[in-house]
Amino acid sequence: MQFENTGLEKKKADLNRLDELMLTYGLVRAGQWDYERVTYDRKFDLKEGVYYLRVFGYAAEGDVGADKAVIQLMTPALGKHYYPHGVEYGADEHYPKTLVSQCEKILNDLNTEIEKFAQ
Repeated sequence: MQFENTGLEKKKADLNRLDELMLTYGLVRAGQWDYERVTYDRKFDLKEGVYYLRVFGYAAEGDVGADKAVIQLMTPALGKHYYPHGVEYGADEHYPKTLVSQCEKILNDLNTEIEKFAQ
């Protein structure tokens, strides 16, 4: 499930500032990066299954590996994890309404915070 028109997909921001801000919302970059791309994940372990809110981005300038990059954010997604295959984002997946609402609030709050330092 993609969260269209959050405003995040129009934002560019410093990688280090993003890392700090995302952590305050439980979104972790950890090992989900290469020299050009980043993914911030927040895990939700519910009775209905394990879900991940993911915020994607790529380096519009600089190098992620050197921690000196300007990240262009992309459309966030919510996916359900299936062991051992991975995360599925399909429209035919069931996403609990409370989870979707919680993710929408997180993304809205993130957009507001990133606006303060976006480039």
